[in-house]
Amino acid sequence: MIVVCGARTTQIAVLSLGSIVAAEIVPVGSDAIDHAVVQHLRSRHALMLPSQSVRPLRHVFSTVGAAPGSTEVYGRDVVSGLARTVLVETDDVWHAMRTPLTAVLDAIGTVLRRCPPDLVADLTDRGITLAVGSGLMPGLDAMLRSATGVPVTLAERPDVCAVQGLGAMIEGRVRPMALAPLSA
Repeated sequence: MIVVCGARTTQIAVLSLGSIVAAEIVPVGSDAIDHAVVQHLRSRHALMLPSQSVRPLRHVFSTVGAAPGSTEVYGRDVVSGLARTVLVETDDVWHAMRTPLTAVLDAIGTVLRRCPPDLVADLTDRGITLAVGSGLMPGLDAMLRSATGVPVTLAERPDVCAVQGLGAMIEGRVRPMALAPLSA
């Protein structure tokens, strides 16, 4: 299984023998996750952030690790319009990020239900591979592992692996995959 979380969508697919066995596209990506964090900071702390500040904020929280913690966030006060700093708890930001990610978890469940039982059993050994933005999202691997009970690994060079794969297809080194018909 591969999970590719782009800016606007997340694509989930189970691959077997050179074909896509089951796939799902969810209209939730890193933009929706960033929006959830911005909305959390606005409603909980009356703080507005420029959109380009959210991704670095997510990475700040990834360095905190699994232990509860907090960090200072700089932004503009919603009421006064003046710059100010607030102390934001890691768990609160994770909770805000988790809300849009539930759609991704639901789609993973849908894809798993479409797969033959022997492939689902194989996933307990092979696991889920995170690629592109999803591979860099702090804590997503642990969240998926906890929700599915399946090992989760990070693609080699998750930030460029999709582009490298596209380049290999254009050069003819690999062929594009198609959704395989399910056997009865």
